[in-house]
Amino acid sequence: MVSSSDPVTVEIPPKSPDGSEKSPQSKELLTSNTASTLCISSRSESVWTSASRSKWDIYHKPVIVVSVGAAVFLFGIVITSLSCIQIRNKNVYKMCGPAFLSLGLMLLVCGLVWIPIIRKKQKQRQKSQFLQSIKSFFFNR
Repeated sequence: MVSSSDPVTVEIPPKSPDGSEKSPQSKELLTSNTASTLCISSRSESVWTSASRSKWDIYHKPVIVVSVGAAVFLFGIVITSLSCIQIRNKNVYKMCGPAFLSLGLMLLVCGLVWIPIIRKKQKQRQKSQFLQSIKSFFFNR
């Protein structure tokens, strides 16, 4: 137990030359290659890397949305047609059929609209890379 009369020594970490109170370990972390860390942790790596991506890498999300939307839409068509044929549980088919139709159609349209948006972004990205190369050519002389 430490009483108030006992001298207590507290170790104070040394301050860095610039006046901040960062430890040497944190200094080592700060002086690491930050650009490569950003490149690895970035959500859109294509901004940092110039490697070309395959068509599947670019369009896989909208293709999946379109295919799921088409499947749900077809399922809605089957359920709706069962409401016309089936005698039992007719109310259930009449309620679920249009719901699946609308959900499938919504996913289908969203995926089909997404594809031209990605194409436009790819063209803009190619233009900006071209303009950056022209700028670097003229300004780095």
